[in-house]
Amino acid sequence: MLYYSHAITTEKLNHARPSLHGHHEKGKEGQVLHRSKRGWVWNQFFVIEEYTGPDPVLVGRLHSDIDSGDGNIKYILSGEGAGIIFVIDDKSGNIHATKTLDREERAQYTLTAQAVDRNTNRPLEPPSEFIVKVQDINDNPPEFLHENYHANVPERSNVGTSVIQVTASDADDPTYGNSAKLVYSILEGQPYFSVEAQTGIIRTALPNMDREAKEEYHVVIQAKDMGGHMGGLSGTTKVTITLTDVNDNPPKFPQSVYQMSVSEAAVPGEEVGRVKAKDPDIGENGLVAYSIIDGDGMDMFEITTDYETQEGVVKLKKVLDFETKKSYSLKVEAANVHIDPKFISNGPFKDTVTVKITVEDADEPPVFLKPSYIFEVPENAASGTVVGKVHAKDPDAANSAIRYSIDRHTDLERYFTINADDGNIKTIKALDREEIAWHNISVFAVEVHKQHQEAKVPVAIKVVDVNDNAPKFAAAYEAFVCENARSNQQFITISADDKDDSANGPRFIFSLPPEIIHNPNFTLRDNRDNTASVLVRREGFSRQKQDLYLLPIVISDGGLPPMSSTNTLTIRVCGCDSNGSLLSCNAEAYILNAGLSTGALIAILACIVILLVIVVLFVTLKRQKKEPLIVFEEEDVRENIITYDDEGGGEEDTEAFDIATLQNPDGINGFIPRKDIKPEYQYMPRPGLRPAPNSVDVDDFINTRIQEADNDPTAPPYDSIQIYGYEGRGSVAGSLSSLESATTDSDLDYDYLQNWGPRFKKLADLYGSKDTFDDDS
Repeated sequence: MLYYSHAITTEKLNHARPSLHGHHEKGKEGQVLHRSKRGWVWNQFFVIEEYTGPDPVLVGRLHSDIDSGDGNIKYILSGEGAGIIFVIDDKSGNIHATKTLDREERAQYTLTAQAVDRNTNRPLEPPSEFIVKVQDINDNPPEFLHENYHANVPERSNVGTSVIQVTASDADDPTYGNSAKLVYSILEGQPYFSVEAQTGIIRTALPNMDREAKEEYHVVIQAKDMGGHMGGLSGTTKVTITLTDVNDNPPKFPQSVYQMSVSEAAVPGEEVGRVKAKDPDIGENGLVAYSIIDGDGMDMFEITTDYETQEGVVKLKKVLDFETKKSYSLKVEAANVHIDPKFISNGPFKDTVTVKITVEDADEPPVFLKPSYIFEVPENAASGTVVGKVHAKDPDAANSAIRYSIDRHTDLERYFTINADDGNIKTIKALDREEIAWHNISVFAVEVHKQHQEAKVPVAIKVVDVNDNAPKFAAAYEAFVCENARSNQQFITISADDKDDSANGPRFIFSLPPEIIHNPNFTLRDNRDNTASVLVRREGFSRQKQDLYLLPIVISDGGLPPMSSTNTLTIRVCGCDSNGSLLSCNAEAYILNAGLSTGALIAILACIVILLVIVVLFVTLKRQKKEPLIVFEEEDVRENIITYDDEGGGEEDTEAFDIATLQNPDGINGFIPRKDIKPEYQYMPRPGLRPAPNSVDVDDFINTRIQEADNDPTAPPYDSIQIYGYEGRGSVAGSLSSLESATTDSDLDYDYLQNWGPRFKKLADLYGSKDTFDDDS
């Protein structure tokens, strides 16, 4: 039988299994143990956590009843923490804990004990499990779930109103002792709040807490273990409690009367002033609506609410007149929009104030008695006819004199004038309704002593119609009558038009003049609907005898007095077929029926004119002066040989180029060298002065080109070589050209070029003293 002894407690084994054989054996400590079938007795071991002694902690001892103490039995420990945390003496069976244990990390360990023969390792007892529990000590303070809490509670709440519940936890074993038994208390926040010791519920402790007096409270709550007794551990948390607003304050005006002023020139909608009722509540509880409930200015003013500033805005509703009324009084009410029934007894939640408004006099412009004027004047009225009268007055108390004028931008033709003193409008020249039926002008009224104060009024002038226009044909009628027309046959219907108004126009009356009322050819019938029909009086017309008839027609209007005019209707005689359809209206049709038509003749004439124009243009271009054959390109200082694509005609060619303008004027009066023969003297270039590529020796360059041209049989005629050997009369240096140097000797001395510096060294070498040339040759 295996049993254990606990290292801490001496309590008896209550969980020993009874022996199946009914045999009792007394243990070493005098305990009566029941023999089991396996021969093992097991139970729980306990180890206190956080033990920090110098020696390993003895957890307990294992012993088998077959152990005779001779060392042949070996105890083996396996399971959780075996060999690391828990070690066993394999001879004595003592179990020690080698490390400090923490119940909050692990509360128990399950181990297995076994007794074997030391020599053969044969099990002597079946394996048996037992538990080592870590016994708790109060080594963990309470901790709150949050370091800081925030809560709200309405102001003026009843005592005991729940605000918030705070909760703390303790890592110690709640089933062992009081290590995890917590008690809550309030450290800061009295006397406003309290906390329930067991639940951590915070409640209000004072009645009628006012948010307007103090809005925020800071409360510190403590949780202490060990049931709150001395020696227990504790933890704290902070709770910020905010009183939420309720509508417990009515709005209140800070003063009983407001004084305001407004100019009479203010326009409706303009702000006059502002009032404000103070309400310490916030949010919707502090919303205030304003209204005018009484006063003699209720019709002239209105008030609106500015919800951003919580002000009542007094605005002008109608136009003011200082001369009529100089002051107004209003009674304004401010009331809460939302009212809490719980605090209705604190009401009424509204207040009233008196607003006095003074009207200030303004320098107003003149005012016309009417917003607009409409006058009538007959057309063709004589100049100076009175059209009508406008009138304006100064609304100010000064009643300044008014002067009138017409806005000439509205009367550019200057049909009207106005008396500056009394406002009488007259015509300047006759008016024509048919040209302009209405005249819309503007009249200014200006105070005499204050030119900047002016008013403007529209004036519409209607030109009344007078029957001054006779009726005329409505269109340019051209009638056709057939040669075979029948008697009383209608061939055209005419109508009339009258520029006058309808009262002086239709109805129109059509008739023939009295002198031709018995016209043998045509007659007229008035249709009495402002039209008339023209009829044939006789039968048979001949184009060869007369192809055109002019019929005068008299048209009268319905005006008083009536006006009439005589209009001529052109009637052309035409050839028609048997159905009355027109065939031809030309009198020459019988004569030219076998010849060419008019269109063909016109086409032939057009072709002849076009051919003549082409011939004239061709001759003109032929006679035009020829363009110069030499195309001047950009001047090249190295050669003056002009080439062009004209082979020349010798001495008889006088149109190719006029060379006289380029000849030496001295040669004109004297010897003129011939240029149509090859020069006999051939200039040989000086030895040693062959021009090199890109040489600036112009003299040698030109001489070389002349020699090449003279000896080239394919060169152009000699008279095509242009010689520029003269630089103008009066030149000190004379000609610098070397073209004539082959036949003439220069007597100029160019030694002075040596003194002109290095820039003229090249010229000095080319045109130095003759001795130098002789030496070189």
